[in-house]
Amino acid sequence: MTSTTPEVDTGTAPARARAILVALILVAGVANINLAVANVALPDIGKDLDASSTQLNLIAVGYSLGLAASVLYFGALGDRHGRKRMLVFGMALSIPASLVAGFAPNVEVLFGARLVGGIAAGLAFPTTLAVITALWSGPKRTRAIAAWSAFGGAISALGPVMSGGLLEVFDWHSVFLVTLPLAVLALAAAWRLVPDDTGDEAAVVDNLGGIVSIVMVGALVLAINFAPNSDQRLQVYILAAIAIVAGAGFVWRQLRVRVPLFDLRIASRRTFWVAALGGLIVFGTLMGAMFIGQQYMQNVLGYSTLAAGATILPAAGAMVVVAPRSAKLVQSMGSRFTLLSGYAFIVLGLVFAMLTWDQHAHFWHVGLVYVLVGIGVGLAGTPASQSLTGSVPVQRAGMASSMSDLQRDLGGAILQSTLGAILTAGYANQLRETIANSPQADQVTDQTEAALTKSFSSAEVLAERYPQYADQIIGAARDAFVHGDNRAYGAAAAIVLVGAAIVFFFYPDHDGERAAMAEYAEQRSL
Repeated sequence: MTSTTPEVDTGTAPARARAILVALILVAGVANINLAVANVALPDIGKDLDASSTQLNLIAVGYSLGLAASVLYFGALGDRHGRKRMLVFGMALSIPASLVAGFAPNVEVLFGARLVGGIAAGLAFPTTLAVITALWSGPKRTRAIAAWSAFGGAISALGPVMSGGLLEVFDWHSVFLVTLPLAVLALAAAWRLVPDDTGDEAAVVDNLGGIVSIVMVGALVLAINFAPNSDQRLQVYILAAIAIVAGAGFVWRQLRVRVPLFDLRIASRRTFWVAALGGLIVFGTLMGAMFIGQQYMQNVLGYSTLAAGATILPAAGAMVVVAPRSAKLVQSMGSRFTLLSGYAFIVLGLVFAMLTWDQHAHFWHVGLVYVLVGIGVGLAGTPASQSLTGSVPVQRAGMASSMSDLQRDLGGAILQSTLGAILTAGYANQLRETIANSPQADQVTDQTEAALTKSFSSAEVLAERYPQYADQIIGAARDAFVHGDNRAYGAAAAIVLVGAAIVFFFYPDHDGERAAMAEYAEQRSL
């Protein structure tokens, strides 16, 4: 009698797999750096352009807004017209968008350039994961996604460091030019290394649904950003109404069109919608934490731009170390366990920030928060993306990759806007209270109060104008910023806990997940 050892399916990978993966990571890197590159420069931009807190939020979120609004539609276009073509077009458009942002004379042009840059990323970014889904399979696909997720996150963390270094020598315009060399390299790599594909001529794209989805996301994000401004209530109501009507119209359209842009039948699978929501919260929390943290370190702790940018490195290192182990943990323990483990670390980081981030925080307080959040994102990122790609047929890889990108981009746009709005409102309200309780309250004019509450940068400008009151002005502004910061992180922790509860109660356990994925794989082979 002879014993046989069952063969282990290690999956498949394309020829020149490493070179192709490097090209895809470079393309994703352009988008990842641009998502965070503005954060370090926000204090300088605020001073130079006299920008309000809301305008600074829009500049920071403009890129993710363009990406989130377009990524679902463009992912479907990639399925139809060819994924390599979308990679090349996206990288080509990102070059002039960066140039315009780098030489922008005012807030409006800068926001517009950031928005166009995000649209360019919407052409290319979803395609990177779609190519991985189409060319890799099995455990090799999981490892490729882990590498894509880890290095993408790490490259994203390099954005603030490079920006901080540039701001030590040049003005804020330089930070928007930093991705130009990488974009050129990514364009050449995509052109030379990614296999040609002509797309699926039989694929039908729901163009009307795509346009409605862009309107829906754009209106929602803008409404959130304008919400703290009492003089823009009408705009907020109008934008919110547009988002609700567009959302209802999108769902109605997807339920009735023959070939939906976003197949709600697939999206209703627990391995899809729970993972999508889970990833939205995870990546959105990371972007929101980076957005607030960069301003906190410069405005409150007085860090230089380079030092503030460098504090992101612990998070990047944690993601790079943890993500490959996350792939193994998914295989051994399942996506639910891995997602919840990531959530636990993120909540620990946010709570620690609330307890220790004040005017006297030390570097280790900041570094530990970023390490904890980085571990959490490194753990949760792989199962959040892997579950999506395993739940859809290869023919709808664009949908899965677009949803994976929406996790990052829509999550980033919504949570960054939400946390920014909470920070803005908390800062302004605390300053108004401080002014009202001051013995000199009757001497503070409405114009002075408006300048103080407009943004931290405006308070700094006012302090320079009245040096005899500089210490009081800056001290009050720092207290107000810490107050808004704590409120924002408290809201973020609450959101993550709600997400964890949804994952715990609705995502299948390890055995249920394996059975569901096997069923979906069998359906794909029929």
